[in-house]
Amino acid sequence: MKKRKIPIRKCIVSQEHMDKKDLLRIVRSPEGEVTLDMTGRKNGRGVYISKNIACIEIAQQKQLLSKHLKVNVPDTLYEELKNHVEENVE
Repeated sequence: MKKRKIPIRKCIVSQEHMDKKDLLRIVRSPEGEVTLDMTGRKNGRGVYISKNIACIEIAQQKQLLSKHLKVNVPDTLYEELKNHVEENVE
Protein backbone atom coordinates (compact mmCIF):
# COMPACT_ATOMS: atom_id res chain seq x y z
CA MET A 1 0.00 0.00 0.00
CA LYS A 2 1.28 3.43 -0.97
CA LYS A 3 2.04 5.89 1.84
CA ARG A 4 -0.04 9.09 1.56
CA LYS A 5 1.74 12.40 1.24
CA ILE A 6 1.08 14.83 4.11
CA PRO A 7 0.32 18.37 2.84
CA ILE A 8 2.71 21.02 4.18
CA ARG A 9 1.83 24.73 4.35
CA LYS A 10 3.62 27.83 5.61
CA CYS A 11 2.42 30.10 8.44
CA ILE A 12 2.36 33.77 7.34
CA VAL A 13 3.48 34.92 10.80
CA SER A 14 6.26 32.54 11.83
CA GLN A 15 7.25 31.54 8.26
CA GLU A 16 7.40 27.97 9.59
CA HIS A 17 6.42 24.99 7.43
CA MET A 18 3.89 22.76 9.20
CA ASP A 19 1.32 20.06 8.50
CA LYS A 20 -1.83 21.55 7.01
CA LYS A 21 -3.91 20.14 9.89
CA ASP A 22 -1.87 22.18 12.40
CA LEU A 23 -2.77 25.49 10.73
CA LEU A 24 -5.90 27.60 10.31
CA ARG A 25 -6.91 28.68 6.79
CA ILE A 26 -8.37 32.12 6.19
CA VAL A 27 -9.99 32.72 2.79
CA ARG A 28 -10.89 35.78 0.74
CA SER A 29 -13.78 34.79 -1.50
CA PRO A 30 -14.07 36.11 -5.07
CA GLU A 31 -16.68 38.55 -3.70
CA GLY A 32 -14.11 39.95 -1.22
CA GLU A 33 -15.52 38.37 1.95
CA VAL A 34 -12.92 37.09 4.46
CA THR A 35 -13.80 34.00 6.50
CA LEU A 36 -12.26 31.18 8.50
CA ASP A 37 -12.17 28.02 6.36
CA MET A 38 -12.66 24.96 8.54
CA THR A 39 -12.79 22.53 5.60
CA GLY A 40 -9.65 23.76 3.85
CA ARG A 41 -11.47 23.60 0.51
CA LYS A 42 -13.36 26.88 0.09
CA ASN A 43 -12.87 28.78 -3.15
CA GLY A 44 -10.74 31.89 -3.05
CA ARG A 45 -7.34 33.13 -1.98
CA GLY A 46 -6.22 31.39 1.18
CA VAL A 47 -3.52 32.02 3.77
CA TYR A 48 -2.46 29.89 6.71
CA ILE A 49 -1.73 30.86 10.31
CA SER A 50 -0.60 28.74 13.26
CA LYS A 51 -3.11 27.57 15.86
CA ASN A 52 -1.36 29.79 18.38
CA ILE A 53 -2.76 32.85 20.18
CA ALA A 54 0.61 34.66 20.00
CA CYS A 55 0.76 34.25 16.20
CA ILE A 56 -2.79 35.54 15.83
CA GLU A 57 -2.00 38.59 17.97
CA ILE A 58 1.14 39.36 15.92
CA ALA A 59 -0.86 39.04 12.71
CA GLN A 60 -3.43 41.46 14.12
CA GLN A 61 -0.81 44.02 15.23
CA LYS A 62 1.02 43.95 11.89
CA GLN A 63 -2.18 43.60 9.82
CA LEU A 64 -0.64 40.57 8.05
CA LEU A 65 -3.97 39.09 6.92
CA SER A 66 -4.94 42.39 5.28
CA LYS A 67 -1.59 42.56 3.48
CA HIS A 68 -1.66 38.97 2.21
CA LEU A 69 -5.34 38.94 1.22
CA LYS A 70 -5.26 42.50 -0.17
CA VAL A 71 -8.53 43.42 1.54
CA ASN A 72 -9.40 45.02 4.89
CA VAL A 73 -9.78 42.31 7.55
CA PRO A 74 -12.07 43.24 10.50
CA ASP A 75 -10.94 42.74 14.11
CA THR A 76 -13.91 40.42 14.62
CA LEU A 77 -12.17 37.79 12.47
CA TYR A 78 -9.12 37.88 14.75
CA GLU A 79 -11.42 37.42 17.75
CA GLU A 80 -13.09 34.48 15.98
CA LEU A 81 -9.65 32.91 15.37
CA LYS A 82 -8.66 33.36 19.03
CA ASN A 83 -11.95 31.86 20.24
CA HIS A 84 -11.55 28.89 17.88
CA VAL A 85 -8.02 28.19 19.16
CA GLU A 86 -9.07 28.51 22.81
CA GLU A 87 -12.03 26.15 22.33
CA ASN A 88 -9.92 23.48 20.62
CA VAL A 89 -6.92 23.56 22.98
CA GLU A 90 -8.52 21.08 25.38
